[in-house]
Amino acid sequence: MMRRDVFQAIADPTRRDIINLIAVNPLNLNAIADNFDVSRPAISQHIKILIECGLINIKKKGRERYCEVQAEPLNQVSDWIAQFHKLWSERFDRLDDILKKMESNTNKS
Repeated sequence: MMRRDVFQAIADPTRRDIINLIAVNPLNLNAIADNFDVSRPAISQHIKILIECGLINIKKKGRERYCEVQAEPLNQVSDWIAQFHKLWSERFDRLDDILKKMESNTNKS
């Protein structure tokens, strides 16, 4: 079996839409599939990938199986993005300093 990660899970727009759909209210597989213009087997495959990535958990209620979001793995994405946010913030701060110096030099002339 191929090792999957949260980045693969959110790379697909349908999977992101599924996560958004069930983030507030867990739904059964049929209710999820009713929200998409793709086949039920395709939705099942997306759900399978989301489960493998740890983003969805299945809970049985009677005969129904409900999908609910497990958001903790998304922290990996947030942590990864935070590195770049810090890097770019520092770069923009330096650029801002340079522009202020240039403006100051222009005003002195």
